[in-house]
Amino acid sequence: MAVKKTSPVYALVGSESFLQMEALREVLASLGKSVQRIDVEGESAALATVLDELRSYAMFGGSKLVIVRDADAFITQFRSQLEDYVEAPSDSGTLVLRVSALPKSQRIYKFIDKLGGIVPCEPLKQAQLPKWLIDRAKQAHQMKLMPEAAALLAEMIGDDLVKLDSELAKLALMSDDQTIDTKLVGGGVVYQREREMYELTNALATGNATEALRRWRQLVQADASAEFRATTWLGMWLEDVRNVLIGNTEKLAWKYRDNMAKFVTNAKSLGPAGLRRTLDLLAEIDRQSKSGVGNAAENIERFILSLAVKK
Repeated sequence: MAVKKTSPVYALVGSESFLQMEALREVLASLGKSVQRIDVEGESAALATVLDELRSYAMFGGSKLVIVRDADAFITQFRSQLEDYVEAPSDSGTLVLRVSALPKSQRIYKFIDKLGGIVPCEPLKQAQLPKWLIDRAKQAHQMKLMPEAAALLAEMIGDDLVKLDSELAKLALMSDDQTIDTKLVGGGVVYQREREMYELTNALATGNATEALRRWRQLVQADASAEFRATTWLGMWLEDVRNVLIGNTEKLAWKYRDNMAKFVTNAKSLGPAGLRRTLDLLAEIDRQSKSGVGNAAENIERFILSLAVKK
């Protein structure tokens, strides 16, 4: 939803900080360079101070912009007074409330909505990402992002809007005709999810279960879908182990080019019997995760902990 440039009160509603910052940037741009910006913390802000700032003019002319960060508690504490203000807002200042949630049933939501100041900033779902990418490419980077390329980019990077926008900026520099297609995306975007999972399995390949566990915890924290892809990648790594055990290492040389010797040593120390036990454990963990037994991420962590290579 585009920011309405004439609203005296805005509520940036949602936990997606990238969308909140973009909305705030649009509000600032609409008010001109002479606007006086005042930021306050919602948990400690005094209502009288905020209202005084809004009702007084800037010292050197122009208007004022008062931004209340983390305003959920601020609204809860002063809802009645804020509702009175929003019904008759000052013409000398603009109020921006940055909130994680604001129920539509509340009067303050209805008042701000009537002014045109509600700006949704909720995290986007996977299905929403391609359209957002196409719009963002056009508006922020003056590029035409093809629908297929948008879908591919969303699949490769995920729902991190900061990373997605960063990749768009890189692709814009790489494009010769202001168009981004699947070829450009496929050749220019780092496969972030796959690279991080590769680094995890590479740590296992060298017998460093501690490093693998550290990477797994980071990956789960950054990418909630990782737990659903981990079994596939771990299975691929165990297939590499099997190839080492049968002497089929030609195709693995590039993949493990930095630590091939150590990978071979650790694979052989696991041996055929150890490989069978590890495959059985991975299959059991996959079955448990799919049947709701335990937490999927914790199941994978348990699997990684079991793989400390015995010297």
